[in-house]
Amino acid sequence: MKYIPLKYIREDPSVGNADDSSDAKESTAKLEHLVANLRGELDALSRGAAPLRRADLLLQLGRALVRLEKGDDAWAAAREAFDLYLAEQAWEGAAQCCDVLFLADQPESLPALGQGIWLAVTYPVDPELSVALLHRVVEETPPDADGAAVAAITAYYVTDMRAREPQRDHLLLYANQVLATVARRHSAVDGQEAFNRWIQDMELNDPAKFLPRLRNVVDVLVQDDWWFDRDKLQAALPAD
Repeated sequence: MKYIPLKYIREDPSVGNADDSSDAKESTAKLEHLVANLRGELDALSRGAAPLRRADLLLQLGRALVRLEKGDDAWAAAREAFDLYLAEQAWEGAAQCCDVLFLADQPESLPALGQGIWLAVTYPVDPELSVALLHRVVEETPPDADGAAVAAITAYYVTDMRAREPQRDHLLLYANQVLATVARRHSAVDGQEAFNRWIQDMELNDPAKFLPRLRNVVDVLVQDDWWFDRDKLQAALPAD
């Protein structure tokens, strides 16, 4: 089975995997050069430029600034991009912005994560992005939190429903490993039989039960800080 590199999962906001200080400086210099180029491209855009072109540049800028650990600047770029994507109903771009906004580590980063999860589960975006955002919940919650289990099973469910080759096998394996890890830390689950029983006891074998619980997880993250009318967006979805 050919290895397919993942784009969103385990994205590290630090500057590369430098072996020594000279590598770190080189990586930083490259990122700073990229930031300067992106800002130059943004400045050169005409007033009539396509909104999505500006949004794409801002998203790239936000990601680079996160890697440079410039959270304030990264937030400003990704937040502007989010509004542009949202206005164009470019849901995947908006969800990507939420990931950057979370990694920027700012006061509203948790609400950003919750809204990114809502978009990435509600709309048929790249399933790897959905899994990455849901995994952030696993990383942010205590070992005994049921929310981590809900996020992990949703990640597996979304992958199973949406992923296609060549991405599918690797992403399913990853999502399954995350779920198994959550089971071990949540209830010291060891072995397939115990895992199956845990899934049943936690009611994680029925989307009709765990998806409404995901909404509760999202509500806890976002509180009242919604940047869009989710009920209006939900109502506009095509009927099943």
